[in-house]
Amino acid sequence: MTIRLLVVDDDPLVRAGLALMLGGDGTLEIVGEGADGAEVPDLVARLAPDVVLMDIRMPHVDGLTATERLRARPGAPEVIVLTTFHADEQVLRALRAGAAGFVLKDTPPAEIVAAVHRVAAGEPVLSPAVTRQLMRHVAGRPEARPRRAAAAERLAGLADREREVAVAVGRGASNAEIAAALYMSVPTVKTYVSRLLARLGLDNRVQIALLVHDAGLLDQDPQGGTGE
Repeated sequence: MTIRLLVVDDDPLVRAGLALMLGGDGTLEIVGEGADGAEVPDLVARLAPDVVLMDIRMPHVDGLTATERLRARPGAPEVIVLTTFHADEQVLRALRAGAAGFVLKDTPPAEIVAAVHRVAAGEPVLSPAVTRQLMRHVAGRPEARPRRAAAAERLAGLADREREVAVAVGRGASNAEIAAALYMSVPTVKTYVSRLLARLGLDNRVQIALLVHDAGLLDQDPQGGTGE
């Protein structure tokens, strides 16, 4: 099945480059382009994309506001934030608003294609190395300690297996990777993820990952700790 993709970036060269790189892939269809977040509601309504590649910095309505507004609507497409990763706080806001992940603008085309496929399949785009860098930034903020306590309290009622799946999601593992690591079937992993979303009142896997990071669970995990 072809994945319908909308590209939103105020730089026409970036849009042209992405269209050139991704349009040649037979599994993706660039259904439209936008130059500002203000255009997103109308473009989504008219073009019905499966995934939106959304720049952060735009002149009138920025990508963060556009993502928040879009993801608040029922049946909204998934959003991947395009970033140079010089704005940790902005990326965090986008993820908490419901973006399915983020990719750097200089990411190789094959990796962007893979990211779009993962997001369209319901899995987040979370690079473990980049995510650890982002969460270290969060840990240094004044509100990090009370946020950690609140997140830990929300996760306290999880069963051991649920916690293991949540930590794996926090590391950015795919369903297949979680299944292999925890000796489960992929459908069983999907069931656990759905159960976690329902129990924790979250919208997507990225928000599970953020909650796990906020609770400090990856600090205790040898594969997802903060060491390089």
